[in-house]
Amino acid sequence: MKRVASLLLGLLCLSLPAAAEQKDDPNCKDHPLFTRMPGSWLRSCSEKEFDTHAFPLGKGKTEQVEGRLWQLTYYPQPDSKQKPSELQILRNFENAVTKLGGTVLVADKAKETLKLTKDGKEFWVDLWAEFTGKYGMTIVEKSAMAQDIVANAAVFSNDIRTTGHAAIYGILFDTGKADIKPESAQAIGEVAKLLKADAALKVFVVGHTDGVGGVDANLKLSQARAEAVVQALVREHGIAAARLKSFGNGPFAPVAPNDAEEGRAKNRRVELVKQ
Repeated sequence: MKRVASLLLGLLCLSLPAAAEQKDDPNCKDHPLFTRMPGSWLRSCSEKEFDTHAFPLGKGKTEQVEGRLWQLTYYPQPDSKQKPSELQILRNFENAVTKLGGTVLVADKAKETLKLTKDGKEFWVDLWAEFTGKYGMTIVEKSAMAQDIVANAAVFSNDIRTTGHAAIYGILFDTGKADIKPESAQAIGEVAKLLKADAALKVFVVGHTDGVGGVDANLKLSQARAEAVVQALVREHGIAAARLKSFGNGPFAPVAPNDAEEGRAKNRRVELVKQ
């Protein structure tokens, strides 16, 4: 009787269809830096031309990196007989990165932050893995944002005349720094043009930050950035220092939510406020 039951069970198992192979999301593809773990499929992905991500550096520290951003999530195939362990996944990516001359910045249980340079481009990788064989990563190719909005003195003049202030979005800084980037020259030149066209105009140069980071640090940063703009106008364009006064407002006057990079980019700005 037992032999018959075993035979019937075996026949039943043979008659059951094998688990269907999961196909990749048709809108997704692997990132050029990495192949995938054997027996896995690409469940989801996203790609943004310019965004930011906070990469863990251990002990509560992070590094905010801006640039082209990818997010990818992989699942094991349902019929995989042996799913990779967390450690196996992490070690594979570690080895791939170190072979390219990159480094492991921090490893914390099932998460790692990796950094490498390839073809002159700097990449940051935030990698995670699970005991289920699932894993995923956020990759940022560090770069500056392509400036789409061009500063214009006539627009600034109209804004100040109608609202008492004007936002200047073409003045750019590296994350966490107050050094004006070279590509800001056009915007600062338009501010100088505005001030030269109206010799009686005096303005507060007000620095604004997004909501990322501590309040005290952002207040200090916004003040330093506003002062850097004042110095550029005085030294490079001959604007009288008495017509300018710097002020750091930090994150206290947002014009958009800080939940996404689109809003944070709008909040990071310099404004001219009529005195």
